[in-house]
Amino acid sequence: MEGKSNIFTIASRTGYSVSTVSRVLTGQAEKYRISKKAIDLISETARQVNYQPNLVAQSLRTKQSKTIGLLVPGIDNPFFATLSGIIIKLLADRGYHTLLADSRESDVEEEMALQMFAGRKVDGIISVPVAASAELHEQISRDIPMVLIDRHFNHTSLPYVCTDNYLGARMATDFLLDKGYKSILAIQGVPTSMPNQERLRGFTDAIKGKPVHYAVVGNAFSVENGHDEIMNCFSDGARPFDAVFAFSATILLGAIDAFRRLNIEVKRDVGIISYDNNGFLDFLDPAVTRIEQPLREASEIAVETLFGIIDSRREGLPEPTVCQRLIPPTLVVRSSC
Repeated sequence: MEGKSNIFTIASRTGYSVSTVSRVLTGQAEKYRISKKAIDLISETARQVNYQPNLVAQSLRTKQSKTIGLLVPGIDNPFFATLSGIIIKLLADRGYHTLLADSRESDVEEEMALQMFAGRKVDGIISVPVAASAELHEQISRDIPMVLIDRHFNHTSLPYVCTDNYLGARMATDFLLDKGYKSILAIQGVPTSMPNQERLRGFTDAIKGKPVHYAVVGNAFSVENGHDEIMNCFSDGARPFDAVFAFSATILLGAIDAFRRLNIEVKRDVGIISYDNNGFLDFLDPAVTRIEQPLREASEIAVETLFGIIDSRREGLPEPTVCQRLIPPTLVVRSSC
């Protein structure tokens, strides 16, 4: 009853109707085209009276949990941490909570997380998949609206929003070739992951037929992988490559650390380019040239797509045309190559 009385209190203090207050506090302001002035006043008044909605009762009444499941393969990876932060903020702006799970690049952990989301009756799921098969995702999506982000399955009916990883790798490789590098080491991430496979395909296609020596090594999107592969390839004073293409920013950091240990200077002795953008790369010496993925754009499209499906199912309408998007990345040129 306290929550109910608080809604009446907020309505009385703001001068807006109980239904308008309820719609703002349940994240439906945009749907009902409630003005920003009303939203701001109602939200501030709710804060002042310490309004606490009864989420359990609300869920039973509306059959909505106001929660979205978000599944990523490594929250300790700065890329996925940034992606998660953007999505969580976009969902919060819609009045939704996020239930975050980390599959740790394991299809077993992924299955457990997806089953947990289903058990918690989330209203929708945004997933960065790791399994080789789309079967479980497609099965769960029949009951729970789902959108894939960053990675997708081949030949799937599931909606997805991803960077064009093939294009990004070609852009990075072409940049190195245009700079005159003749021997390139590519350090890849998880070989079975879709982004890695597309980056590898872009790299090898760009280099095909060119008078260039190259090698592909590595097995994880990790700092340790980047460090170990550089130590292996450049040990004993050897300089077999004049450029390195790191398939992620985490791999890049490990590579740079190894170069420092080997007294090899980036740019002077070896050029380096990375997939993924992060502000800290401009504070390295030299600043790192990289491929920037459109995280905010992809997140906004994924969230909009998910709620399009959610709203259609709730209202018994035909679902929107399946959205399957590859967004072009951007080359950010700095001084590392």
